[in-house]
Amino acid sequence: MKKIDINSLFFARVSDFIKIYIPHQRNGSSHTVRTYRYALLEFRTYVESVTKISRKKFRYEDCTYDFILDYRNYLYDVKKQKERTVNTKLCAIKSYLSYVAAKDITVQQVEFAVHQVPLYNEPQNLQPIIEDIDALKALLTAPSNTRQGLRDKVILSVLYDAALRVDELASLTMNCVKQDNNNLFKLHVSGKNKKNRNLLLSAETSALIMQYINEYHFDTNSEDAFIYSNCDRKKHLTTRAIEKLVKKYADRIRDKYTLPVSVSPHTLRRTRGTLLYRDGVPMEEIALFMGHANTQTTREHYASPSNDQIRKIAQRKIEFIPNVEQLWPDDQDEIDRLLDF
Repeated sequence: MKKIDINSLFFARVSDFIKIYIPHQRNGSSHTVRTYRYALLEFRTYVESVTKISRKKFRYEDCTYDFILDYRNYLYDVKKQKERTVNTKLCAIKSYLSYVAAKDITVQQVEFAVHQVPLYNEPQNLQPIIEDIDALKALLTAPSNTRQGLRDKVILSVLYDAALRVDELASLTMNCVKQDNNNLFKLHVSGKNKKNRNLLLSAETSALIMQYINEYHFDTNSEDAFIYSNCDRKKHLTTRAIEKLVKKYADRIRDKYTLPVSVSPHTLRRTRGTLLYRDGVPMEEIALFMGHANTQTTREHYASPSNDQIRKIAQRKIEFIPNVEQLWPDDQDEIDRLLDF
């Protein structure tokens, strides 16, 4: 019986890809690791359950253009997954093949073919922002004047002021929060792909943080969570808990103010970035502030003009449009009658 070459099997290097390459060599986040792992597990399930090929026999050479195209169509047409979800799973396969091809030249032709499989065009479905400034102020000041209310005000204000992603706020420790000579606080934030940035907070947010630290962190050390759960200072408040907190305060003021149907931490981030754009801040500076790798992402998600700006644009260079005049009748007899004087 012919011995199987393990290195020719498609899934032979998945473990190294997930456990070593993504987190340590590519500096991928835990979310990226989890996403790629689930994507490759789902692909393995498709190979075994749908195409009836054992993973112990499925080789790189079996992963053809048509095979991946059929898998793409299966996810979309049969599993009814959204375009973005399908694209993410295809990207995981393509990324894995790029990793393998860099080590094994015999896989490069397979990698090239699979990379030609087109992704779906994703519909732009941007989350709405809080357009009403009074509603934004009401949301940030919604927590009560209590100890827990102070913590919640800090969470809401920091999310908005620093335009943080929810996981960025949740992962902050006390050594990430420093005060400068002007009594303003700076945040050292580790963002996507471990891209770090330093953010200076406003005087108003800094005052809230000082009050919060005096109340919650008067005897703490630098490794403690900045926002911690009620049971343990070293245990960070979860992203899910922060999301529920934002929703709770949005629902509390919804009867009096106009808000998007769904309000989340990302709503505050999008609102902050969009308002900076509308205030004339250069796109490059907004991208740096938001932690974007390039300005195109910023432009696609935050370059949204206000209704007033749209109206002002609409009023430019319109002096050539003719004014309304009384129409001459189309009937020739009527024209002759009017001209007969």
